[in-house]
Amino acid sequence: MPVPAHQRKGRYTMDLTDPSLYINRELSWVRFDERVLDEALDRRHPLLERLKFLSIFSSNLDEFFMIRMSGLYWQLQTGSVEAPPDGRTPEEQIVAIQQALAPLLARQTACWEEELRPALREAGIQVLPHADIPDAAARQLREYFQEAILPTLTPLAFDAAHPFPHISNLSMNLAIVVTQPDRGERFARLKVPRLFPRLLRVPQLDPSGVERIPSGFVWIEEVIAANLDLLFPGCEVAAAYPFRVTRDADPDIEVDEAADLLLAVQESLRQRDFGSAVRLEVSAHMPDRIREILGQNLRLSANQLVTVTGPLGLSDLIQLTKLDRPDLKDPPVPQKIWPVLTQSDIFSVLRQRDVLLYHPYDSFLPVVEFLRAAARDPDVLAIKQTLYRVGQDSPVVEALMEARANGKEVAALVELKARFDEENNILWSRELERAGVHVVYGLVGLKTHAKMCQVVRREGDRLARYVHLSTGNYNPATARVYTDLALMTSNPAIASDVATLFNALTGYAGQTRYRCLLVAPDELRARILDRIERVIARHRDGGEGYIALKLNSLTDPACIQALYRASQAGVTVDLQVRGICSLRPGVGGVSERITVTSLVGRFLEHSRIFFFRSGLEEELWLGSADLMPRNLDGRIEILFPVEAPHLRRAVRDDILFAHLRDTAQLRRMNEKGIYERVLPPPGELPFNSQQRMLQLAGTWNHEAS
Repeated sequence: MPVPAHQRKGRYTMDLTDPSLYINRELSWVRFDERVLDEALDRRHPLLERLKFLSIFSSNLDEFFMIRMSGLYWQLQTGSVEAPPDGRTPEEQIVAIQQALAPLLARQTACWEEELRPALREAGIQVLPHADIPDAAARQLREYFQEAILPTLTPLAFDAAHPFPHISNLSMNLAIVVTQPDRGERFARLKVPRLFPRLLRVPQLDPSGVERIPSGFVWIEEVIAANLDLLFPGCEVAAAYPFRVTRDADPDIEVDEAADLLLAVQESLRQRDFGSAVRLEVSAHMPDRIREILGQNLRLSANQLVTVTGPLGLSDLIQLTKLDRPDLKDPPVPQKIWPVLTQSDIFSVLRQRDVLLYHPYDSFLPVVEFLRAAARDPDVLAIKQTLYRVGQDSPVVEALMEARANGKEVAALVELKARFDEENNILWSRELERAGVHVVYGLVGLKTHAKMCQVVRREGDRLARYVHLSTGNYNPATARVYTDLALMTSNPAIASDVATLFNALTGYAGQTRYRCLLVAPDELRARILDRIERVIARHRDGGEGYIALKLNSLTDPACIQALYRASQAGVTVDLQVRGICSLRPGVGGVSERITVTSLVGRFLEHSRIFFFRSGLEEELWLGSADLMPRNLDGRIEILFPVEAPHLRRAVRDDILFAHLRDTAQLRRMNEKGIYERVLPPPGELPFNSQQRMLQLAGTWNHEAS
């Protein structure tokens, strides 16, 4: 049996492609979701914040099955032999994932039933079984069901004369058993309409001897099940069992064969509800014979069936977090704005200096105002912008349409293939086109994930260009909960690169080399590897080498191997990877100088920071790219430099290093791929880096005196 690389002797003879040096991507994803579940169980969080984490855990699992597990089942069915870096076959990965998920699903149910639901009840928010609702309230719910819900229901029989109905993706359903006097037992499926909230309010009751429920809710499927006699008159309803199907939601978009990308994406959206089934969730009360009917007709194996004790689809608990209960939530984030941005017009500020923003600690409003100012300024000639996820009510898009109405040349590169935002982006692209904006969809076969905006302004006898570059989307809603860094600048070299890249995206410019930006897919990986090798070389020559990367995900084998080489050369490497990480730290002779941490807290860590130091020489980059093959090979991504010394110092010391030394929310990965909480030294209070960012907001742009 081969000896794993990390057990061999001889520093320079190790095979850095050895599968034992890599953590499986899918299992790493499951471990990330486990960290999210840990937050739901953490009693330091306010109650509705814990509920939010439980909802996110459930939503993440849905996406994992729709995208990742569906891919593994497809590989299994088609006999795919392309193994991941850790060498596991699709079957081995599926088995390992199921084993890893089983205890998490049990913890998820216990978290809801044993911790959060009782705590909500104590706080005056009750989620009640229908059987526990007072009779008077149940009668009012029955009236509501008859008037509002019943007309929207369509029961579908399943027998010799009726084929098995299609079950749409993530829909809530009831498997209903009815008995007819002349035909015996029959089976029907009923889809719960998405027209109504998943949790219905229990009606407020008059205090005439009947218990009043201040904030009572009941699952809609239980209300429907309790009133099925109105839907099946003349039949005896024997039972109703909830179930839920997850389907492959990542259909291929045949861009090369599509005459119109917009139509191709629309067709892929229509197919999303018809992808192959990959998971069947059923109530623990459902009899085996009903499970078999569902499983056989959905063509699912026994290991694709998940039995749930308690309600299905706990992602819908997010509804309760909208309640007006500030006492059960984190305090609101003050929307801080650097005073200089409110006292002077943005263009005069950017002519003198670069501006750094760190959302959500800094308000997103300056970004919106930058676009509004450009739309209204008579000297602004043109605006170009990428749009990936912009949200439903977008002041950014409105500013672009206003600019066009004011006679500016406006071009918007809308990424139609932004997963789960395709429909929203299609709607916005049509609105922009109706407003006269030049809408383009990027390059064939590549997603445009870069976040950039450029404003061209006439100033005297010259044209000046102003640029906004970011690690995150132009979305005010996510800017309140995602941490993202942005740079606003009039730096001519950066602006020239951005203009060149826009020309490449909207036309046929073939330049693949840029002066300031690192751009994927042509060069980003190679230039990151160059920087790692440069740190290694200078460290060996006596320079103190150090690398710190803050990312969402790290799976690219070439980048992982380069970091292994850095560790072998004696370079200290700090990696903070929020989600998936395939690098295995702490392996003797390979990665003992690499530390991997993950920060999961109130805000979703979304920034990407790349810091390289060799002695006194430093480089610091921000951008949209994670170190994953999909980002480096299949997307338009950018990294941009932070060159102003005071801004680089702020990102390095106040942001990056602060997050690395967190002792409140941080977890460190060990050699086995298991994450353990980082605790403060004895006698010290925990250091919460996100809380520290709230305190520092608005100070990044202060130059040292």
